[in-house]
Parts: sequence; C-alpha cells; structure tokens
Amino acid sequence: MPLDGWATLDGTARYCERFRAVAAADHFRKQQDLWFSSIGVGTYLGDADKETDARYAEAVTRAVELGANVIDTAANYRFQRSERAIGAALREVSERGFARAELVICTKGGYLPFDGGPPTDVRQYIEDNFVKPGIASFADIAAGAHCMTPRYLQSQLSQSLANMNLSCIDVYYVHNPESQLSEVSAEEFWQRLRAAFEFLEQSVANGKIRNYGVATWNGFRAEPDADGYHSLERMVEIAKEVAGDEHHFRFVQLPFNLAMPEALFFQNQKLGDGYASTLQAAHAFGITAIASGSLLQGQVARGLPEEIRVPLGSLATDAQTGIQFVRSAPGITTALVGMSQRAHVEENLQLAAVPPAQPDDLLNVFDEE
Repeated sequence: MPLDGWATLDGTARYCERFRAVAAADHFRKQQDLWFSSIGVGTYLGDADKETDARYAEAVTRAVELGANVIDTAANYRFQRSERAIGAALREVSERGFARAELVICTKGGYLPFDGGPPTDVRQYIEDNFVKPGIASFADIAAGAHCMTPRYLQSQLSQSLANMNLSCIDVYYVHNPESQLSEVSAEEFWQRLRAAFEFLEQSVANGKIRNYGVATWNGFRAEPDADGYHSLERMVEIAKEVAGDEHHFRFVQLPFNLAMPEALFFQNQKLGDGYASTLQAAHAFGITAIASGSLLQGQVARGLPEEIRVPLGSLATDAQTGIQFVRSAPGITTALVGMSQRAHVEENLQLAAVPPAQPDDLLNVFDEE
C-alpha cells in the first residue's frame, strides 16, 4: 500500500517541535502553510548501484532524524534509483515514528528517465518505452531528452509515485523547461508550458500533488534577451489564466551558491515598471524559492579563504560555510545539499543549531573578495 497523505501545517509544525530544544531560530521557515527546514536533502549524484542506493536511503533517514524535513529528487536522478531509495527511506522513517505529514517530498518530471541504468540503445529505449505506447512522440521530445506534454508528465508522475510508494507528492516541478528552448520557438514554449500547468492543476484537483513549480538551471540566471531566459512574471500570468488567483504554481528551484549568486543580486526579472532579482520577484509573486546546487557538487566547499569564512561565522568546515551562505540569503527557504553519506549528513545538519548569517554578512563576503 502507498504511504498515504501529504505534508500539512500541523504535521510540519509537529516536526519542528521535535527540535525546539536544539534548533536555532529560523532553521524552520513557514511557507505555503508548511514548515520547511533550511537545509534539505538532494539526491542527484552517485553511481547506479545497490551500494549507493543503500547509502542514500540511510542518508535520507538520518537527515530526517537530525532536522531536515525537505527531500528533493527527480525521476531521472540515477536512472530512477534515487526516487526508489527515498521510498525505502520513507518506509524506515515511518517505522521510526515520523509521519508522512511531517515531510515535504519534492520531485521533477521532464528529462526522459532510464530504468536502473543506461540502455545499450537510447533511441530504441525511447521508442519502446515512450513513443510506441503513445506517451510521447519524437516531435514532443526536445534535444532527444526532454518532454513536458501533459501525457508525458502524467506517466512520469505516476512512475514517481510508484517509485517512492506515495499517494501524493508535495511539490512537483517541471524539470529544466529551458531545455525546450533549444528546439522550439518562444511562442511554442509558452504554449507547452501552459499545457503542462493545466495538467498539474488537474493533478492537484485529483489529489496526486499539492503544489507545483519549475526547477531550472539557467532559465532564471540568463539575461532577459537571451534565448533560454525565463520570465517569472509570464509564468505567474499563465498560472492565473489557467486557474485564477488560487493557482498552485507556488515554487521555483534554481541554483544558488557562492559561485552562482545571481538569484540574489542579478536584477533580470520584470516586476512592475522595473526589474528585480529572481528572489525579489518570487517573494512579490508569493512563490517560494528553493536553492539547488548549494555546494555546486562540492566545488564551492574546497579551501575557502578566510575572507569568506569569517563573515559567515568561521564554521568548522568549508561545506558548512557554503551551506550557511545559501540558507542565509533573503528569499531562500531551503538550501538543497546532495548527501548520500551518513557522515556528510551529520556534518551538514550541525547547522540546524546555528543561526543563519545576517544580510550584511552576505554582502561582506563579496565586499572582501
């Protein structure tokens, strides 16, 4: 039987209460009538093998025990194995007394996922698993790897629910929609995104997801006149056209770290008569921003200079310093950190007891460089 239910205000508040005596102020943040931990578990990297599966399941379990209730994945991560490892972890944490209502589970659909490992013939795999069953045509697939038609997203949502043994996903993202812009016109892109939003709103009505969003890499970091640029204002307009003011387009996920701070400082999003940063625009539109790539796959946690470490609190490790920068940024609710090892979870979640840095401290990081 699937694990029933979804994250709730009462459930996530109970989760916060578990850590009231040890968590610092603002480790938990209230957004969209839920409480989110300021650090979440990412599951992108790792080998496609049973050993990595087991390590991820243990890492997710340990993270939940130490104060991280946000778990993020995608259908294509490790050939669906990351979702399945999360499913195993959710069974374990349930046995340890954590309710489904306490946890915010997020996944994504867009990239064509293989099953357990790479196929010997990619085109044949796509034809057999997507084209012949009528899930997607080759014309729907951009760059040979990305699709966001309603029928395709429906198949991926069903697969993700089965992989994690869930009845409902809290946040479902369209994964890197900018991938479509390499092959279709801007007009066609917005039509495809509208169709995706229509499907996702229906999925909310059907009880399969609670909210949705877009998870991007370059889309919100690009210049407004760049081919791969995403307008958050336009996305909100489409959501309102589809479902009115009570739409469920409530989340964006984008990279943010010491090496990629554009979301905070680059004013590339139209807001009223001017331009604002993506984080400012998201706040104005009532959209919750989640940071991916908080350590840029470890690259921003290697030998950080004192000019960066000191303003962020002279923490014990470079990884903690990098995460502290992300979780402290105004407008970021949760810093996602890829954690497939128990030791990394225990190191990184020590930050749950550390207050976030102040805005002036973030500016000093760059002033001192």
